[in-house]
Amino acid sequence: METQILLGSIPKEYKQIYEMGSHYVGISMWHFEWCSKYRYKMFEKFEYKNLAIGCIRRAASENKIKILEIEVMPEHVHLVAGLPGTMSPSKAMQLLKGRASFLFFMMHEKARLRYPKGHLWSRGKFWASLGFIQVEKAREYVRNQKERHFR
Repeated sequence: METQILLGSIPKEYKQIYEMGSHYVGISMWHFEWCSKYRYKMFEKFEYKNLAIGCIRRAASENKIKILEIEVMPEHVHLVAGLPGTMSPSKAMQLLKGRASFLFFMMHEKARLRYPKGHLWSRGKFWASLGFIQVEKAREYVRNQKERHFR
């Protein structure tokens, strides 16, 4: 026999997080990671790092993806995000990487000298689903990336 979880038994702070539609209630939280093409350290400079963050945030907002935490390292990106209930993590990665790359090249034309074919990101990607208990751990992990990589 299946056990049903009633919305009344969920802690109050999480009720606001659930996405509700006419026929569904749920949440889709993910930890994403991807690298720059050839692992070039494109985002070592503060201005390029901020530009990448801005491009990723814009791509997310255009596609109704909620960014909970983001950290851009010199050659890779960590992201904790909430996806719409109708979006798969694969589709989210496609939208985030594609649109962010387009915006980055549009705002930083000299990047085309390093990437003449217009591919800012490598083909590889990582994602893992997160539950309520894991979200804070994942956010802490993303926040502390600088310490982990520069020890």
